[in-house]
Amino acid sequence: MNWYLLILGSSVGKKSLMAITGLCLIGFLAVHLLGNTMAFAGADAFNGYAAKLHSLQPYLSVFNIGLAALGLVHIAVGTILFFENLKARPTRYKVYQNPGGRTIGSNTMPYTGLLILIFVIFHLLKFTFVDKSVTPIYQQMAATFTNPLWVLIYVAAMVIVAVHISHGFWSLFQTFGINHPRYMPLIMKLGLVVTLVFGIGFGILPIYLLIIA
Repeated sequence: MNWYLLILGSSVGKKSLMAITGLCLIGFLAVHLLGNTMAFAGADAFNGYAAKLHSLQPYLSVFNIGLAALGLVHIAVGTILFFENLKARPTRYKVYQNPGGRTIGSNTMPYTGLLILIFVIFHLLKFTFVDKSVTPIYQQMAATFTNPLWVLIYVAAMVIVAVHISHGFWSLFQTFGINHPRYMPLIMKLGLVVTLVFGIGFGILPIYLLIIA
């Protein structure tokens, strides 16, 4: 219980927890993105990949529960930090001045986080918690993304994810104390690469399925 109170009782502890869970979620996104690339190989390849994942039960369920727990902790701690920051500065400056290091990603983290949560729930209902016994998942995705509106929604969501990661990636290094002037420029560049890989990698699939439809 003491370690629990120590983590949630201090700003450093909460930020460290945010960084650890955020890093784990970024790792999941990387694995998920690799899986999505199977769709470019065609319906049989992607449906075979999905069937292989399903065959890993009950390990897959345990993984999903752990992933959900990481997400809930990330959201809960992020919400606590957001309201603590509001309490520390209840009134906004009359003239906004952008201090060094502030970016679109850092300024919008709570809001992009909320939008990502909404999208994740929608995504799960649309593609995860559905019957795949009659219509395989590739065919369901292909049918969905024949509609340009769905493509637009998903691409916009991936842009939001990329903006969120653009700040989250390098800030977790800063939280862990890896913020030496010698290394931070490299970390910032690496963060940009990671952001582009996730944003383009996830966003291009709906566009691809629309084009080949």
